[in-house]
Amino acid sequence: MGLIRHIVCAMSGGVDSSVTALLLKRRGYSVTGVFMKNWDSLDESGVCSAEKDCEDAYRVCQTLDIPFHQVSYVKEYWLEVFSNLLKEYEKGRTPNPDILCNKHIKFNHFHKYAVNTLGADAMATGHYARTSQEDDEVFRQPHAAPTTKLFRDRLQIRNPVRLYKGADLLKDQTFFLSQISQDALRQTLFPLAGLTKEFVKKIAAEAGFHHVLKKKESMGICFIGERNFENFILEYLEPKPGNLVSIEDGAIMGTHKGWFTVTLGQRAKIGGQRDAWFVVDKDIVTGDVFVAPTTNHPSLFRDTIRTDRFHWLTIDPPLELARTQMLECHFRFIHQMPPVPCTVTLNMDGSVWISLSQPVRALTPGQFAVLYKGDECLGSGKIIQLGPSEFTLQKGRERLVAGAQHKEEPTPEPAS
Repeated sequence: MGLIRHIVCAMSGGVDSSVTALLLKRRGYSVTGVFMKNWDSLDESGVCSAEKDCEDAYRVCQTLDIPFHQVSYVKEYWLEVFSNLLKEYEKGRTPNPDILCNKHIKFNHFHKYAVNTLGADAMATGHYARTSQEDDEVFRQPHAAPTTKLFRDRLQIRNPVRLYKGADLLKDQTFFLSQISQDALRQTLFPLAGLTKEFVKKIAAEAGFHHVLKKKESMGICFIGERNFENFILEYLEPKPGNLVSIEDGAIMGTHKGWFTVTLGQRAKIGGQRDAWFVVDKDIVTGDVFVAPTTNHPSLFRDTIRTDRFHWLTIDPPLELARTQMLECHFRFIHQMPPVPCTVTLNMDGSVWISLSQPVRALTPGQFAVLYKGDECLGSGKIIQLGPSEFTLQKGRERLVAGAQHKEEPTPEPAS
């Protein structure tokens, strides 16, 4: 009888993590289920959904006859995810808390807790994603003490673990994993890698997990749930009222309670208009939020962005990019948007410029630019700068044409 490996499974009380624990147990591993509490709050009817989720996770562990723990990262979440989020909103950006939560909490604090405190050989989550490692390779990973990271084994860097899309391309969650560390990736199993959501539900039904199957898919930001975003954010940030200004002629179309209550591309609350108007830009100095008529106004479309220092999942940038400073690949900044072909240029400070093959609607500072080469997720960088919009370029061309015409007009002869 070989060594029985110990896996710590992140349990959320949902169907994906429940089936993950079940599959690991069926493979003969010793499994421990752990529920993470990241947020302290009641929903609008006074119910704490985290308590219900924790109870559901506990019931699954009882059914599977595996140990159950719960761990609180409320303080860490507040300091490392939520405070950062508020700062980003104040800067006029729109952050992505799900990517930050995976980076700072699940694949950092929780990963360390699983390996160092519970002594696990690996951790597992219910994400629909795949890595380049087989399970037995995960267990061959040395348990590097944090202090030795400076002298990282060169072999590890030469043979990094890669992240690939899961088999269910509709559910693929590599987008949300694009900021996690190579160390955490090395010690993580994704048992749902080759499965579709439908099949996972079928396994859950056969296992009698009816209480988790009945639950709605959790959408929305983890800690807000189904609540109204504007009301939620105004509990934490002082209202900063300003004007909604037409990008076309500078007319004041209405007012807002703070630029952080709106995001680029969303419908603006303007009464008495025949067509819907949309948010196209923000000026956090004046507090103006610029709006334009119609959902596909040219001021919403751009084809160039710059990120902050790019996080490559394999630590080093792809060889092609390091050698030639350019890389052809695919881009997305929203989880399920179709990937857009792009050219990436690497800057000296580790940031990248991304030129898209076509203009994309509502590219938003604060969101993450996630890059793919085929099925491989290369990593991501936060969008911090946008290139000019189609509207700005159009205006510029019109001015050039007008200027050229002005030059060509003959100047009248002075009267003698």
